[in-house]
Formats: sequence, structure tokens, C-alpha cells
Amino acid sequence: MRHARVLAGQGRHALARAWMERATRLAPADDAVRYALAAARLGAGDGAGAASAVEAVMERGAFRAGSRLLVLACCMAGAWARAAAELGHFFSIYGYDPALRVAAGLVCQRMALPGWCALDPDGGLHWGGLPDGTCPEVRLDGRRVRLPGTTPEHAVLPPRWRRARDIMVTHDGTVLLGGRPDSAALCRVTGALWPEEQGIAGWVFMPARPEHCPTLYVEDARGRRPLALSGTIREGINGPGLPVWGFGVAWPELAPHGAVRVVTGAGQDVTGSPLPVRLPRARRVFPAPNIRRVAPVRVPPRAACCRVVIPVYADRARTLACLDSVYQSLPLCVAGAGVEVMVVDDATPDPLLARALDKHAAQGRITLRRHVTNSGYPAAVNTALADAQGMDVVLLNSDTLVASGWLDEMLRVAYARADTGTVSPLSNDASILTWPDPARPRPLAGGLEVVRHLMATALRANGGRDVDIPTAHGFCMLVRHDCLRQIGLFRPELFGRGYGEENDFSMRARLAGWRHRAAPGVFVGHVGGASFGGARPALQQRNLWVLNRLFPGYDALVRAHVRADPLAAARQRLSLLVWRAAGVGLRGAVLLLTHAGAGGVGRVVARRARMWQAGRLLPVVLTPAPGGFVLDDGREGGDCPPLTFEWPRHAPVLVALLRALGLARIEVHHHLGHGGRVRELCTLLGRELGVRYDRHVHDYAGICPRITLVGPAGRYCGEPDVAECRACIRTLGALGDEADVERLRRDTARDLAGARRVIVPCADVARRLGRYFPAIGCNIRPLEDDRPGQDLARFSAARSDLPASGLPPPTGRCRVVVVGAIGPEKGHGVLLAAARDAMARDLPLEFMVVGHTCDDAPLLETGHVFITGPYEAEDAVGLVRGCAGQVGFVPSLCPETWCFTLTLLWQAGLRSVAFDLGAPAARIRATGRGACVPPGLSVHQLNTFLLSYARVRS
Repeated sequence: MRHARVLAGQGRHALARAWMERATRLAPADDAVRYALAAARLGAGDGAGAASAVEAVMERGAFRAGSRLLVLACCMAGAWARAAAELGHFFSIYGYDPALRVAAGLVCQRMALPGWCALDPDGGLHWGGLPDGTCPEVRLDGRRVRLPGTTPEHAVLPPRWRRARDIMVTHDGTVLLGGRPDSAALCRVTGALWPEEQGIAGWVFMPARPEHCPTLYVEDARGRRPLALSGTIREGINGPGLPVWGFGVAWPELAPHGAVRVVTGAGQDVTGSPLPVRLPRARRVFPAPNIRRVAPVRVPPRAACCRVVIPVYADRARTLACLDSVYQSLPLCVAGAGVEVMVVDDATPDPLLARALDKHAAQGRITLRRHVTNSGYPAAVNTALADAQGMDVVLLNSDTLVASGWLDEMLRVAYARADTGTVSPLSNDASILTWPDPARPRPLAGGLEVVRHLMATALRANGGRDVDIPTAHGFCMLVRHDCLRQIGLFRPELFGRGYGEENDFSMRARLAGWRHRAAPGVFVGHVGGASFGGARPALQQRNLWVLNRLFPGYDALVRAHVRADPLAAARQRLSLLVWRAAGVGLRGAVLLLTHAGAGGVGRVVARRARMWQAGRLLPVVLTPAPGGFVLDDGREGGDCPPLTFEWPRHAPVLVALLRALGLARIEVHHHLGHGGRVRELCTLLGRELGVRYDRHVHDYAGICPRITLVGPAGRYCGEPDVAECRACIRTLGALGDEADVERLRRDTARDLAGARRVIVPCADVARRLGRYFPAIGCNIRPLEDDRPGQDLARFSAARSDLPASGLPPPTGRCRVVVVGAIGPEKGHGVLLAAARDAMARDLPLEFMVVGHTCDDAPLLETGHVFITGPYEAEDAVGLVRGCAGQVGFVPSLCPETWCFTLTLLWQAGLRSVAFDLGAPAARIRATGRGACVPPGLSVHQLNTFLLSYARVRS
């Protein structure tokens, strides 16, 4: 990134962009890097690319600098309608920005708009595009305002503009671009506070003026006093790399009782304020809480009516989808039982959502209660609980989806035991209740149809079962009426706007003798994590601090549950039924055993999986796990969850699942990481299911403990006798599962002999294997079609249209393109020596590496190498073409069994040079699409050959 900035400062924008593209491939998840990429693309004249990059950042949170960059990118791309929309949005919520004056004028001109205007947070109104000497008309809440002290294209509004709910700026009766500014957004101060060991800490900034230091005050029992702020960097809040204003107050400086507030000059609390300093008496909940047991009583199911409570604030689409799913599910859930759906509108800022809720209430579908001001989730829940005496209550987030049977099953679990206080279901995103893996929440893909399928499957798998859990989860939480009567309401005075309030309720109930249970027969979809934006981590930290001070041992209680994982069996039952359902209507299943890596083997396995899927067979991929296997859905878009099987303890379950799926074929692609388990599994499946395996050979892991046949000299070893192989392993160590070369080859011989077929990609592999296993016949099956003819003509023609790929522009040097992950065996040393020779002799030669290497730095230091960084498969050919190279080069020092990167070079229209070794050399000789050089060629001779070959071919 630093290098890119230097290049941009020198006006070399195309090269600066190339380095930023590289930085982004190296750190694809870093928003600061992607935002810098957008700026680099803009500097290089790629407006559409800049817009794409900044949009990827703003999907995770809007910020002023990003919105400004998006406006400029749209203008550069000529997307004037979109630029107008983005500019209007920017002016409305962020206000005036001098950097956008020219853009605003261009947008108005291109879109035939009468003009533009924008407010700044001080009340200054700026405009442009109007006839000389004319002023716009301003109305505050419908009342026209006289503009005092007007200067050309600028005026100051009266102070009451900050209190106006509706501001409209027009000219000749037409609203100007940006003419509906949002006064609340322009004046808003965003912030958060949380407790730490030394005191309270937090951050704050003004979205409309991020460089401005807001005024903050701390209030406690000692009075109100100003807070000192300092500029700090907190990524993802104000935008990548942009500062927010931090603050901190030590505990001794605060009153030891009551609550502490941090407020803006207008008296607005930052998120997390007020923070209670003196809390109610702490009561331990783990490991041995003093629990008052609930007297067991027989409570008949559905003794009370049920109220479904849905607090609502924003996100209209998800809220209405949630309500629709509730309406559709209720008739089948609790036929004959009284169910009331109560929506609490916590002062939504969305008028369309408010009107939709009014319509639902008028139709009698919901009971609607509405807050005048936004009070937060705990207060909204209390509004619904206040008159729920004698009613079971279900708290349901507005970003959930439910399906038929959910409420009926939750009530059944609630009344199955006398001491059940709360019930929570499984979900895709619900911490300890997450299916299939609590450590990896999944997005809710597929919407309501998927939720219906998973709900029905969960009911079949786990209906009537319950599992003890330490705490309920508020995304969907049933509270039994007698538990609610005893424990009381939520405590917003302690938990503020939300997070942790249901855990507080659960701990109070636990101390009173109530138990919390999961209903694994219920699945509820949950979007999750959409509330509070950048303040969410701070609010979670605040409320977890409160919880642990109220209930010492709370964290340990949850950790003990996670270690024991009593829901594992229920999750496994659900997962197995989902897998069985995936096989319905298909012709059977194909098991593909492979290692846990990617590379060429992963590519072949994925291709085979697509082929079997097209043939209406279910591809099942088995990779190694510690002590067993992981089973994955090999289909494109497949949604069956990963399953882990310990070996041999879970062998019967794995065999039973494969039998149920109709196992028809087994393909063994790699044994690395499996040890002897692959052999044991294949033997078991042959005996139990009568299915034999095909063995696919992708490398030399079956004859070489180092896999690659590269020895201590760093080149092809020549396959010496066993004594030299042992010496090599003693020097370099083994990369495979077996270090003893003789035992490895005996095991390989047995595995190959037991296979139905042994499949290799080329004759070179068959010949090498034949040296060690002469009794084994190999089926040669090329991984790609290299036949000459139309393909070569098509590949060559493709070079005439090189895409703009963000790579360094031509320098006049001969460009040699290398593709892939270049490690020692793949020729990193050869490439480094060639680049240093080119530098030393000042050769007109440079290397473009499309991919990455084991050590980029020394290559880049030569000034004769550029490395793109890792690439996605779909971008590969475009990147190689974008290099504008004259020749391709495969520097691999090991006898490769195929080489997909050679294919990429050919697809980009590049004839290629490789060492006369393995499959690349055989393919080049067979097709005539390049040249082979001796493996022992000196680097001096190699560079000379590359230059001469490139000149001849071009």
C-alpha cells in the first residue's frame, strides 16, 4: 500500500493501481485495503471498478468518505442516474462537501436538474446550478424561511433548523438535488462506551463531520463535567483507517454509586450509557449456586393463553417477512389455543413500516403498541410483558422466520417438566443453539422454504426431546407464565438498549429453581447481528461485564456447557436426516476421499463432483479430521451440513448413512492426512456394501515420503535406490503420513492391487508407477483435452483483446508469465535466480507471477518481477491475458503429473517453456504449444533462451 501511494504521488496511477490490486488479493477481507483500492482505481480512471470496490466495503457499513468516493466513481463511469441518487443521499445525511461541488454541477447538467443544495452541520446552506443571483426557497416544517445574510450560493439558516422534522429546498417549485436534508442525521453524534478494568472507555464521532471533535460530558452523582477526547483509530466504525474520538475515565474519578452517563452537548446518551456502577447484590450461579427449588406441580399443556411478542424498530423487509411467517405458521401450530401476536413499535424511523404495522393492526392480525421515543429492546419487551399475567410469552426477534409446528413443539417442551421456565429452539445463528456448528453461525440462505424444510426435519429428528441449557436465547424464547409471574420483567435500567437482558432473566430464574431447556425439535431461522452497527461489540462488552458482576460464575457456566455440548446428539440427528433427504430422488451417491488441501487435487475432486451431480448422483466428499473423517456435500450449492465421524467409533453410523444414500461408487483421490483409515474404510465398505474403489493418482505420495521426488539438491532426485531415499528423508523429513519408504511402497502396492481401477492422468505417471508396481495396470485418463486444432486457434485469438485487469502497464521489456503457487518444488529458486540475472545484466526481461510464491520479497526486490497475489479461479485467464506477456514459463523442478497452470497459459494464448520433465514436457511435445529445456540448464542460458523464444514467437 505504501508503494502504491508513492507511485500515485508520482502520477504513475496505472502502476499504483496494480500494486493496490496485489495488496487486495493478499488481504481480501481488509476493508482499509479495499477502500484504498477503490481510490487507486479512481486515480487510474476506472470508475466502474472503483464503485465496485467501495461498495464491497460499504456493504458492512456506510461512512462519509466511502459515500463520497462512490459518487465520484459513478460520475467517472458515466452512471449519471446513479450518481444523482448517491449524491442526493450523501447531501441529505452527510451534508455539504466542497470536494463534490464539481460533481454536483456535472450531475445536474447531465440529468437536466434545476440545481443542487446541501446543508452543513452549522446550518450553512450551499447550492449551485441555479441562475446567477437567484436563491432557493427553504421551508422548515412547511413554513417558508427568509435567508439572512445571503452571499453568492451560500446562506445561514436560523438555529431552529436543527429541530425541524421536515426541511425542503426548492427552486421554481422543484425540489433541488439534496433538497430534503435530514436534520437529525446531520447533527447526530455516534458513539459507544464500555467498562474496562481501569475504568470506562469509549469512542464517538459525527458522521456528517468526522474530523470535528464533538463535545461530550460525563454525568454521575458528582455532577456534570466535560470529557477530554483524543483521536484514535478504530477500524470499521468511521470507515477504513479514519479516526474516531476516544475517551476514558478511571474508576476513582467516578462516583462509586448510582450510574454514570456520557452525553453529547445536546444531552443525547451515547450507546451503553447510562452504565450502572452500583449493582444489586451479586449471586453466584456456578459451580454451586444456592438454588431455591420449584415445588413440582402438574401443569396441563396450554393451561394459559400465549402471547407472541415481536419488538420492531427498523428493517422493514425482514420485519414484514417475519410477521408473514408467523401468520402462516399459527393455524397449524396451536389449533384451538388462544394465541395473540403483539408487535411493539419502538419508535421506528421508517414511516412505511409504521403504516404497514397500522394496516396489520386494523386487520386484526396483530395487537400494536407504540413507543413515542426509541427505548431499546428490553423496554420494548417490558411493554408487552406488563399485562401478560397468566399468559405464556414468546419473545421473537423481528429478523426471524418460523414455520408450522414451531410454537406447538415449544409449548410441548415447556410443559413436559414442572421446572421448565424457558424454552429456546435451534437456529442457524443463535450461539450455543446454532446448528450445525455452534462455533460457525451460517447465513440464512434460501429464506422461508429452507426454514420450513429444516423445521419439519428437526421435528422428525428430535420431536418431544429437550436438553438442559444454561440460559435462554432472546432471538426466540418462550417463557412459561408461572416462571414469568415469579421472576418479573426485564431490567432495562441495567442493560440499556439491549444484549444480555434475557441472560439476566435466565440467571434470576435459575437461582429461583427454574430450568432452561432447548427444544431441538424446533428450527427458527435468524438473520442475526444486524442491530447497533459498529457499537455492537461495545454494547456486548458492557452488558457482559454487568452480567458477570451480577452473577459470578456466569462465564464459567456457559463454558462448561460448551465443553459438555449436550446438544451434539440432537444436532447430529438433524444433520443425518438432512443428508438422507438430499439423496431422495437421486440414483445414489459417490464417495470421494481426498486430503484437506486445495490445489490440483481439490480442483479434480470438485470437477468430478460436478460430473456426478449432473448424472443425478450425490457427490459426498470425505476429508481427514483429527481421529476420523469430515463428510461434506460435494454439490455446487449443496447445503448439507458437514459431519464429523470419529474412527472407528462412528464407523457404523458412517456406513449406515452411506447405505441409506445408496452408495454406488468410491473414488480415492488422496490418502494424505488419513493414515491407514482410508484403507480400513474402503475394506469395510467393500465388505458391508459390496462397493469397490477406484484409485486416482495425482502425485507421487505413494512412492515418495516427500511426495514430490525432489531431493536435497532442490531438483528432481532421479528416483535413486532405497538407501538414498532414506538418507533424503533423514535430511529433509517426510511430508506424508509415512516416513519409511519401504513400508510406504508396500502399503501403496496393497492399495493399488485392491482397487477396481487405477487411474492416472498421463503416460509419464504410468511409466513411473510401473517401475515400482509392475503388476498394476493403469488406466490413462487425461484431466483436460489437449488435442490440437480449434482449441489452439481459439486460445491464440484471445490475445487480441486484453482486458483491463489492473496489472502493470507494458514497460517495453519481454514479459514472461508464470502462473500458480510457486514454492521450492515449483521453481521459486529458478525464478529468483533468473530475476537476479536479469537485474545484473540489465536484460529487457521481466516475470509476471499470476499467483503467489513462498517468499515474494526477494523476487520483488529485483525490480524484474511483479506478483499479483492469490487469485480466484474465475479470474485466472483474465489475469494471465492482462499481463500482456510474450511467453509462458513453467519453472517446476518436480515431475508433475499434469499441471493445470500450463493449461491456463495456453488458454490465455501463450506458448510456454518448461523443463523437460514430467507431464508438462509430454504435453508440450504432444501439442507443439511451446518448448522444453533441459532441467540442468544454467540460469544465464535460460534467460537467453526465454528472450530469443519470445522474440521468435511474437
